[in-house]
Amino acid sequence: MGALSNIFAIGVAVMVAAGCGGDAGPKPLERKFDEIHVARFTLEQKAEIVKARNDWEVSRMENANAESQLAEINNQVGIVKNEQKAAKLAVDNAKSNKKSADTSADTNRINAATQELRTAELLYRAAEARTKYFEAYRDYVKALGRYTAENMYWREAQFELAKAKLAQANNIAPKGVQYDWYPKQEGERSKRVVAARDKEQGAKQRAQGARETWIGQQQQADQASGKPTSYPDPMAAPGPAQPVNAPPAAAPTPMSTVPTTTTETKQ
Repeated sequence: MGALSNIFAIGVAVMVAAGCGGDAGPKPLERKFDEIHVARFTLEQKAEIVKARNDWEVSRMENANAESQLAEINNQVGIVKNEQKAAKLAVDNAKSNKKSADTSADTNRINAATQELRTAELLYRAAEARTKYFEAYRDYVKALGRYTAENMYWREAQFELAKAKLAQANNIAPKGVQYDWYPKQEGERSKRVVAARDKEQGAKQRAQGARETWIGQQQQADQASGKPTSYPDPMAAPGPAQPVNAPPAAAPTPMSTVPTTTTETKQ
């Protein structure tokens, strides 16, 4: 029985890993260099350390912002889905009205019911497209959160490397520390940032495509209803309320520079 339980547990773990793409996301750094070993140096000597620490702090704020955006869009997706349900109900009501009008032999009533149904259907298609847009945007924000998290750990790895480089250059040899840990760690984190950035850009493009589809559907629906809409548009340019066909805003990518290569930093 114990063996069977173990086999079952392993199977569940494999399925969970497969469902998550086999990647649980970025983890904290394994190698830290104790700052006490470089505490005695002047600020001028520690200029690279100070810069790396500042870059790390900026990346942490960027990641916190991305996580905040994800919480907000999760709430918005729920609202948009409810609005889609309301639009579907309007279509059902319009169909009932059209069916009733068809039996009346009243041409004016039939024409009005036909127009009402057409408008309701266009509004539903727009609501459906908007839901897909918001879901694609949520996927983008998730990818952005992953990117900023990877970037945060890469910046921290640079900070650890900067401390180690200064100590090594001054012949400081802490017990149990191997200096080749730190450039290797930074290089590995650099590669992860590049991969996460590529996924974030792909998700952004998909969200922009879904946005364009929604805009086209919404414009048709607005024209049919004669009532221009002012729905929230998360990818519209920032500022005052934007029309439905406003251009997309610039991507909220991290201020930190993404590595252009994946080679390990040399000491």
